[in-house]
Amino acid sequence: MTPTTAGQREVPALLILKIGGGLFSVKSRDHDIDHDAVAGYARQVADLAAAAPGRVVLVSGGGSYGHGAVRHLDPEDPWAALPLTGANAELRWIWTTALRRAGALAFPVQLAAAAVLEEDGAVVGVGSLPRLLATGALPVLTGDCLLHPDGSLRVVGSDHVPAALLGLSAGPVRVAMLTDVEGVLDDGRTIPWIDPREAGPARDALRVAPEWDTTGAMAGKLDAVLACARRGAECLILRGDPDQPDLRHLLRPVSDWPAELRHTRIAGSEPTAGQQVDTVPA
Repeated sequence: MTPTTAGQREVPALLILKIGGGLFSVKSRDHDIDHDAVAGYARQVADLAAAAPGRVVLVSGGGSYGHGAVRHLDPEDPWAALPLTGANAELRWIWTTALRRAGALAFPVQLAAAAVLEEDGAVVGVGSLPRLLATGALPVLTGDCLLHPDGSLRVVGSDHVPAALLGLSAGPVRVAMLTDVEGVLDDGRTIPWIDPREAGPARDALRVAPEWDTTGAMAGKLDAVLACARRGAECLILRGDPDQPDLRHLLRPVSDWPAELRHTRIAGSEPTAGQQVDTVPA
């Protein structure tokens, strides 16, 4: 993977698209899911995969499935997180079924089967994922629990899955996170660009996560993409809409995006000419 440089008009060699769980479920409930929303996003993702076969990976947020499985873990049980594996397997199959109906060559991948957990996070090795991409397939992942070197099971939330996938491409990697808001907000306004080397002010503007949210809400997402950006990925946070015609702009340079499409870009380079940077300082 190559770092983004200032002024560069990059087309991503790999797009890691993460769809937030709150876009298709009520996370404070257990096993709540909006099948119409899933179908809408599946249509968009299938279109992306058709436009860029072998260059798209889907990561689904856990939504009510993942959050419900880890909301009340026994701190005395080192394997208490195991139910997350079953809950998210069900969720991956829901997505895979919807994507297949939309025409995508989708395949569910369990993170624990494709990655190992090291002290600094999950790492995907050589194996099934590169082969799936080489055949033009669309891998579908979620968060999972992985075995830590100390023998315990640790939760790796969906926000942190993209970091484990960065090594799948030697070219530019883009991480796009769809949420229920138009990026990272400061007093209701979208912060257009965050420098991963100086992200403190942007993080300070975030609200506290509700008690039922086990991943830290937007603060957790920002921390996750900051880690990706520091490794050279171009990261974007923007609003998702299952009724939107398509998401093909995610395959184009950000400078070519519609001016009205609000988003937060997290990358080491300054925004290109097509981005508005004067709304809120990061």
